[in-house]
Amino acid sequence: MSTHEGGCLCGLVRYRVQGPFHQFHLCHCSRCRRFSGTAHAANLMVPASHLEWLAGEDSVSRYDLPETRFSRAFCQVCGGMVPHTRGELAIVPAGGLDRDPDMDPDDHIFWDDRAGWYEPGLGAKKYSQTPNG
Repeated sequence: MSTHEGGCLCGLVRYRVQGPFHQFHLCHCSRCRRFSGTAHAANLMVPASHLEWLAGEDSVSRYDLPETRFSRAFCQVCGGMVPHTRGELAIVPAGGLDRDPDMDPDDHIFWDDRAGWYEPGLGAKKYSQTPNG
């Protein structure tokens, strides 16, 4: 069983997840794009019982979009996404982990909703840091 720790951007919220992860989705739906401000969300799935809050759980807010299954949890201080549960499932934002998960993404979901600039962006110039200019 693998163990992963993670947290929000400011470090106030910390959590531990017992693996292995069951699924790893890159979600291109318009809701994930709008919430994250990026081309897709990267979410890992584990049983909810495998999520343990280490610090800052009282600083986590959750947003549930009315009349949908869409939810996100985030730190009230920095806005960094953190895990949330839906029934027996914990949804863990891959970017919040301290190290890479032990698996590659399984799929791109809601592919037909992807941003028009996503695929052209894959061929854009790549830099190891912010370019000068």
